[in-house]
Amino acid sequence: MEPDTGEPVVSGEGPDAGEPAVSGEGPDAGEPAVSGEEPVGEDQDTAAGSAVPRRPVPGVIYLGYIPPGLELCLMRKMMSAFGEVGRIFLQPADERRTRRKKKTGSLGKNFTEGWVEFQNKAVAKRVARSLHNTPIGTKKRSRFHDDLWNMKYLHRFKWIHLSERLAYEKLVKRQRLRVEVSQAKRETNFFLQNVEKSRGLEKLQELKRKKGEEWQEKNWHFHQRATEAEIQASKTTARMQAAGKAKELERVAEFHRKSQTNTSLLARIFNPCVEQE
Repeated sequence: MEPDTGEPVVSGEGPDAGEPAVSGEGPDAGEPAVSGEEPVGEDQDTAAGSAVPRRPVPGVIYLGYIPPGLELCLMRKMMSAFGEVGRIFLQPADERRTRRKKKTGSLGKNFTEGWVEFQNKAVAKRVARSLHNTPIGTKKRSRFHDDLWNMKYLHRFKWIHLSERLAYEKLVKRQRLRVEVSQAKRETNFFLQNVEKSRGLEKLQELKRKKGEEWQEKNWHFHQRATEAEIQASKTTARMQAAGKAKELERVAEFHRKSQTNTSLLARIFNPCVEQE
């Protein structure tokens, strides 16, 4: 049944065949709600209940200690028991220590620290508050029974902060590696140059030997800087030498004075006439 030309056509049919479906009904059944009318209190409650719920804010927990053997999948399984888990990052241990431990017999990949993101920060706070300083393994036969959780909720910390930090550390590590590689190249080039010089000197020495000329090797004299003890010893020796020279000068002066006195005495004895005149 086609609607009248004076009424608007709405897509979709209502519960009764032949009648158009109207978005919302008035208080009386079968009568369409006019746009100018205000909804009744029940419709207001329905509209308030249909509002979009607020999305929870994620929270991040920091793990200061991760026991050996606790891998990513097991960590996610443990944390998922308390709430919805988002992203997890575990910092791998140093490769040198890992190689050393593999030689001693420890298996699996080891981690030093980690970050766990929960979809709700209230859950993250509750987990950090309840699990901190508690055993990781709940059963006595568990390999993590003697290890304790070391957790802390990071206030106002977002996952992007961790990403920026990891990117910065990666850049610093790359630059350090580049510097080490350039230093190794310089040392290698210096060593190769010295090897070439030594080969050239050996060839020159061999030619001079064939010609019957003598080969004189260069002697490199290096003067090592004196130590503090040597400097103090030299100063003490200089002072003693100066004091000895002063005493020697005093002795010479005294001897000269005495010699002058003896000369005048002898002159009086052997030349009395000179004094009488």
